[in-house]
Amino acid sequence: NYKNFSDLREKLQGVLRTNISLTVTEVDVLLAQPEPKTRADFLKYSRKITLDPNTAHTQLLLSATNTKATLLSEQQTSSHPDRFTECYQVLSKESLTGRCYWEVKWKGTAVYVAVAYKNISRAGSWIECGFGFNDKSWALYCDKKNYIFFHNNSTKLVSGPQSSRIGVYLDHSAGVLSFYSITGPMTLLHKVQTTFTQPLYAGFWFYTSLGNKIEILKLK
Repeated sequence: NYKNFSDLREKLQGVLRTNISLTVTEVDVLLAQPEPKTRADFLKYSRKITLDPNTAHTQLLLSATNTKATLLSEQQTSSHPDRFTECYQVLSKESLTGRCYWEVKWKGTAVYVAVAYKNISRAGSWIECGFGFNDKSWALYCDKKNYIFFHNNSTKLVSGPQSSRIGVYLDHSAGVLSFYSITGPMTLLHKVQTTFTQPLYAGFWFYTSLGNKIEILKLK
């Protein structure tokens, strides 16, 4: 419907000017938002997260609400191409971008609280598919005495108050991932500053002891 190329060029330039204006506005708004400091600040970014049954290892039993998982001895479910077959792992159904905060309560011997890209390997060795042992995932190992951070097969011993409740804060665009011990007050355990190239998914890797459990807590 354009009479000549000049009309089309003006239309395109108008669209570009509008998009640039919107982009600058969005950046200004983002820059104006300070990093959360208090628990109330973090709760503003709380996200409802559920576990994806199609990714859960066959020995993981999920609750009806897909917010709890327990490691059992017998297999529970059928095969699926998205399912982890070697490690006792599960990913969230929801992809995570922007600013997100969630908390998990764990019980048992130990658990890895993680985030991962969706294209992490589902099979192969634990170096390929285990959370924290490749460049597609970041994980905090928690037991009753220690915290250890894992990424791309590198490790860092982390100090902090022991807790069965762990908070995770993600600012995807800023490349920030933080883990907190929740013992009443929040204590920063470890903070990652990197560049995320894909949407992330919350993940959990269960230690081999049967009966280990996790629960994604309802915060709102």
